[in-house]
Parts: sequence; C-alpha cells; structure tokens
Amino acid sequence: MRVTKRTNIAMRVLMYCASNEGHLVTKADIAARCNASENHLAQVIHQLAQLKYLYTQRGRNGGLSLARKPSEIAIGDVFRAIEGPVPVAECFADADDSCPLVKACRLRQAITAAAESFYTHLDGITLADLVCDNIPLLDLLSDTKCSKTESEKLAYAV
Repeated sequence: MRVTKRTNIAMRVLMYCASNEGHLVTKADIAARCNASENHLAQVIHQLAQLKYLYTQRGRNGGLSLARKPSEIAIGDVFRAIEGPVPVAECFADADDSCPLVKACRLRQAITAAAESFYTHLDGITLADLVCDNIPLLDLLSDTKCSKTESEKLAYAV
C-alpha cells in the first residue's frame, strides 16, 4: 500500500496545527516548516476544512486551526477520507480491469484484507498520539514565537 502525496500533506497540516494549538497558523507557515508547496496545501486545507478537521478564517488576521481536539481525530478516518476509494491493484478498478484471472484469483481478497488491517491499525491512533509528548516534533513544528517552556506545555496539554 502506498500513501498518496495528498494524504502525506494532510497529515503534515494536521500535525502542524496540533503542534500550534491555541492560535491560528497560516498556509505560508506550514509550507515553510513542512516543505510543501502552497498550491498543494491550499487544496488539502480546503478538503480538510470540508471534512471538518480544520477551522479556517479568511482575511488579514486569518489562518487555520484544528476544528476538533487532537484526541478526537483518528488517523484511519483521515486516511480513508483523503485517500478515497483508490484502487490498490488493477483488478480493483472495475472499469479498467483487464486481468483474465479476476474471477478465480484470491489475491484480490488477500489485498482487501491487508488494506483493511492497515486502516484498522490506524483507527487506533489519534493525532494526539502522534503529537503529544513528542518534543522533537514540537521543536520542528511549533511556531517560533513559542518559547521552549510553551512548547513543553503543548507536549503535555493534550
């Protein structure tokens, strides 16, 4: 299974917002810290806002923040929402299926079970699990205005 660039960026955005919980962050801040283009970010941020993971505020003093507590965001749900029904193999794409073995092949069932195990495992992990107590991550992602003491408080706040 391969995670798409879109899902990777979505996770960076969510982790950045969780690391800077309590104030609005900008797309430019995220782009600089997470090595992502602002164009990709804009699309992903829009999707995350539609899915109610992010709160966005337009205008001069605008920005974005988490719309839910990090402990309420299951990573499996995020992956499912962002990845969508992407076929893992050719035989999963009904329209483009040219495999002559599809009616007798058990590989499709095995891949389906493996993918579900992947998502089930991620269901048990929250955004808080990824960010809380993760001082190295907080040091990388926390706003530069945030002192070390505040960064350490964030690590235990969730």
